[in-house]
Amino acid sequence: MNEKILIVEDQFIEANNLQIILEKAEYRVCTIARNVPEALLIIEEEKPDLVLLDILLDGELTGIDLAWVLKEKNIAFIYLSANSNKDILESAKATKPYGFLVKPFRKKDVLVALNIAHYLHEQHQESLMRRESGLSDQLNQLVEDAIDPEQNLLALIRALKPYLPVDFMAAVMFDENHEPVNIYTYNRIGYDEYQRISKSALISLSNTNERKLTRMQKGSYTNKFNRFYNQSSFNQGFNSGTLEQVLATTFGLNSLMIQLLPLTEGEEYLLLFFSKGPDVYHSEHPAIFNRWKTLMAKSFEQIKLREASRLVTEIPLDGRQRAEAVSAFKRIVGSSHAMLNVLDQIMMISKTDTTVLVLGESGTGKERIVDAIHQLSSRNRKPLIKVNCAALPEELIESELFGHEKGAFTGATERRVGKFEQADGGTLFLDEIGEMPYESQVKLLRALQEKEIERVGGIYPIKINVRIIAATNRNLEQEVAAGKFRMDLYYRLHVFPIFLPSLKDRKDDIPELVRFFLNDYNKVHGKQLKGFSSDAMEQIMSHTWPGNIRELEHFVERSVLLNDGHVIERLEPFRKEKNTKETTSPVIHKSLEEIETEHILAVLESCNGRISGRGGAAEILGLNVSTLNSRLKKLGISKEKTFKV
Repeated sequence: MNEKILIVEDQFIEANNLQIILEKAEYRVCTIARNVPEALLIIEEEKPDLVLLDILLDGELTGIDLAWVLKEKNIAFIYLSANSNKDILESAKATKPYGFLVKPFRKKDVLVALNIAHYLHEQHQESLMRRESGLSDQLNQLVEDAIDPEQNLLALIRALKPYLPVDFMAAVMFDENHEPVNIYTYNRIGYDEYQRISKSALISLSNTNERKLTRMQKGSYTNKFNRFYNQSSFNQGFNSGTLEQVLATTFGLNSLMIQLLPLTEGEEYLLLFFSKGPDVYHSEHPAIFNRWKTLMAKSFEQIKLREASRLVTEIPLDGRQRAEAVSAFKRIVGSSHAMLNVLDQIMMISKTDTTVLVLGESGTGKERIVDAIHQLSSRNRKPLIKVNCAALPEELIESELFGHEKGAFTGATERRVGKFEQADGGTLFLDEIGEMPYESQVKLLRALQEKEIERVGGIYPIKINVRIIAATNRNLEQEVAAGKFRMDLYYRLHVFPIFLPSLKDRKDDIPELVRFFLNDYNKVHGKQLKGFSSDAMEQIMSHTWPGNIRELEHFVERSVLLNDGHVIERLEPFRKEKNTKETTSPVIHKSLEEIETEHILAVLESCNGRISGRGGAAEILGLNVSTLNSRLKKLGISKEKTFKV
């Protein structure tokens, strides 16, 4: 192996064990680091390709602190320990590692994790290069088109939107004496719709006055260093009298990234990027801005070289791209923060060939997301082939996916081309991937790894060129922990996850969805209903919609069928909600360790706390008694305290 690996671990035995495993597998191992400062020195000197990183280390800095540095340097990393409390695990997962290795380490697990990390990092690098190539093109176009500051800033937001989360942007311009010259503010109200908030409107909305606003603008320049804040640090960092806090309170914003854009002759722009999300900005976002700030500044300099026409109302950054997005998103309804974030992710990933995993509860509209990704991709002239994995009988899955030769089995009277071959050059959508039997997952994994398939009864492999998009309403992490879904296949699919929010988490979109479905079913059923009465809409808004958009759509159609006239007043009773224990678990909200702990506790409870012997927990879990005792100790499960034995 040519890959160079750094181990950051303060326990000698664990670190030495890992080093032996890696060197036997012919990996190159850097000097072992015991803490973050040591690791940073080794990274600069030896430049590792991947880091195996313990979360809890000696010293003030943790592995999580180092992880953010690694992300900024674009170095792959895997955490070595998940033996921490929930808050630490959530912080670790926020850094988006390429995997977790749980102590004690097994050689097979270590080598599989490294293989997966290599694949994910390779995919990330390819995706990053393609995405940033697109950003470069857009910023160069921005330099050519720059006409006045307002339109330039609007075009800049549009260019950065897929790379930096932006729900609201304020740009304060300062002259060479560091005096505020003007403030430009833009509020996002749709996928590609921005509301320019004039200075007078901002004064009115924020309940302030011009002199106070000017004082706040100048105050925001006092600490002119690039930084970002998420919800907790933001509330601590700015009091109620600051420009940042006034904007956040007025427009419902929770996260902030501040960047200074210096121009020639001493002028500068202070750019405030806000998001409604509570934990949005991380170290990679300032890094993206810094990589491209020279081009951004150049676009503003270009304005000075032209005789700008203030009559221009709007300069599209890329008219063709925006038209494509409007077409692709026409059946995706909603302008809530959660849905705009999903649309941004689609635009970010669609032009690449990166594997996408669409996650979310049943009825949230996953198939429409897949349609949009394919339509916006460079593969849109080739087929989008859809496979419902839950609907395929286990004995026919291989034939359905890979095809078969004539005579391969009883009933195979002719050659059949499988879904992979049908999708060649295009996109293969594997819906309900969580329902695929474990045995069939092995063959799917091989097809994804080797980029080739073999028909049933065939004698030679067939190369394929297919982009994979998968979807599921299951918690795949939980399925992996339960042994029902292969970990290596999970990570092959989990390259770029898109999580679709449930309808109860985007209630602001309900009125728009209702109008959309009402228009559709008016046409289908030849009616001219104008809408729902205020009482009816109040009932609709108060319902939790456990069946999500699918339930809402069916409800609107039934309402159209049951009502005549112009306004719908008669509503049929809402269906009774299922017990929360019966509903689908939210996707990816628990760590593998939490899931493992719950599973072991459930098995122990069913055995009345008995570990060994026939019918004991070790036998049910398929573990040696000593191994199970070791896991109990690591997970902090005390059998004596928890069960009567």
